[in-house]
Amino acid sequence: MSGMDIKDVAKTLKDIDFVMLNTHTDGGQIAGRPMSNNRDVEYDGDSWFFVDEESRTFADVSANPKVTLSAQGSKGLLGKPPIFLSVEGEVEIVKDKAILAEHWNKDLERWWPEGPETPGVALLKVHATRIHYWDGEDEGEVPVP
Repeated sequence: MSGMDIKDVAKTLKDIDFVMLNTHTDGGQIAGRPMSNNRDVEYDGDSWFFVDEESRTFADVSANPKVTLSAQGSKGLLGKPPIFLSVEGEVEIVKDKAILAEHWNKDLERWWPEGPETPGVALLKVHATRIHYWDGEDEGEVPVP
């Protein structure tokens, strides 16, 4: 495949449940943690992650919204070796209960039994600003809308 576009990235991320979300800590270090995107990836470069307002993740992105996402698929788009994605982005914190309900799925009740009405639950909307991929012998940048 010669070059990926944003639709290829969204399709790839829908097949990868967990990504690594990397944030900047208050001490200047970089912290990474696995986050499930619940296969909730829009075709415009946005990824959504539920988080607790009391978490270190929430504190990190509140102080510095610049993050990266790292992902590895099980195979490339044309059956090649695994595909790798590195996404730079900015976080928008969403607390609107109607928007939380739009992105909610039953698997999340493991952490938030009261659903999107759980006090302190929020969404991190990561809007990609730069995407780099490696897919077998093919690698490059994906234009971000």
